[in-house]
Amino acid sequence: MRPTAVLTPLLAAVLAATALTACGGGSGSDPDTLKVSFKQSTDNSIHVMDDYLAGVKKQFEKANPGKKVEFVPIKAPDSEYYTKLQQMLRSAKTAPDLVYEDTFLINSDIASGYLKPLDPYLAKWADWDRFIDTAKAAAKGEDGRTYGVPDGTDTRGLWFSKDIFAKAGLPADWQPKTWDEVLDAARAIKRKVPDVIPLNVYTGKPVGEAATMQTFEMLLYGTAGARGADPLYDRTSKKWVAGSQGFKDALTFVETVYKEKLGPDVPDALDPNVMTRVRGEWLPQGKLGIALDGSWLPQDWLPGSGHEWPEWSKELGLAAMPTQHGQAPGKVSMSGGWTWSIPDKAGNPDLAFEFVKTMQTKANAQKWYIANSGIAVREDVAEDPAYVKAQPGIEFFTDLVASTHYRPAFPAYPQVSTAVQEAMEGVTTGDMSVARAASGYDDELRDVTDDQVVER
Repeated sequence: MRPTAVLTPLLAAVLAATALTACGGGSGSDPDTLKVSFKQSTDNSIHVMDDYLAGVKKQFEKANPGKKVEFVPIKAPDSEYYTKLQQMLRSAKTAPDLVYEDTFLINSDIASGYLKPLDPYLAKWADWDRFIDTAKAAAKGEDGRTYGVPDGTDTRGLWFSKDIFAKAGLPADWQPKTWDEVLDAARAIKRKVPDVIPLNVYTGKPVGEAATMQTFEMLLYGTAGARGADPLYDRTSKKWVAGSQGFKDALTFVETVYKEKLGPDVPDALDPNVMTRVRGEWLPQGKLGIALDGSWLPQDWLPGSGHEWPEWSKELGLAAMPTQHGQAPGKVSMSGGWTWSIPDKAGNPDLAFEFVKTMQTKANAQKWYIANSGIAVREDVAEDPAYVKAQPGIEFFTDLVASTHYRPAFPAYPQVSTAVQEAMEGVTTGDMSVARAASGYDDELRDVTDDQVVER
């Protein structure tokens, strides 16, 4: 279920009931109990967030005698998490005191009146000056006020199996310079190592924002026409971009992967849980040659994760995603992240911000970045040698911040993202040509943005 999809009356009632049950009563029912809602992993063996929050809860309750923290986890794939969270935020009876917000959705929730501006709290919090400006901007509304405290960011690149590359005659220090070099490596794997998946790129509506950001925007922002401009949103005219060649080129790459059978079987690619399979099965078990994916993958391979893979840093290589034709700056990444926000209908907002401050001490923030394989958004952590050396890959992905891009965080973005996913799904299944899928996207774009569109 996408956050922007139309809900039937029956489904809306079911989701509302689910949210009510999940929340277990309104946040304001007890002024001494803080209710914190977050996305819990759908993989029962992964407890990174749960373990981290349990430690913060212990610190908080010790420092605040008489106060209790109650967790309200939502165990669901990303797209379902967004929907259930929004259901909870609509009523004071179900709204928690603190929620975990994906930055791609935060402006939509701000526009819906679901979140409280945090500026009065931030003005009195000295640590706020430690956060990098780009991370702060991700939690700002169009009104200029800040609605969330970021807990890290991320970047994206290419993960590849050195063993599969060796079997395919590809170099262990592979650093592709163009899209064609990525596709050619996948073709070589298909020819010489036929029992593995050559290349995974997320696609289609079931995968949700992962398809848009991990795949499509990683392509789109590296197209020839994207240099120096946002290929999704024209900031000069304040309109969304339609009819671009870059959009068609990005779709063509996705079409090529699935048309030439370089990716997973289409039913597997359109499985909402395919991300769990990539991290927990295909990469660790040597079933996948190349994965276009995020910096956070190692969190699933750390001791105690349930998918321990201590050898990953020796068995996997890392490469930046190249631009389309190798044009400057030569590589591309996308960054997002999550924030902690206080619902507008929260019963205990002051207590909620005190919990945020406990989570975001330098020591706790650094612990979280390392456990979550995240990229630091506190300058004092990013400069700490203990953070830089804590885990293989951190330095590589942190360096990509210099080449990264951010999604146009406007209220219409979630609907635009869904339209992108529909176009991707059309070319993945073969039901649509690139031209037809791109034309359908343009039509949908005009509809969801009230025709605030510019042709490029």
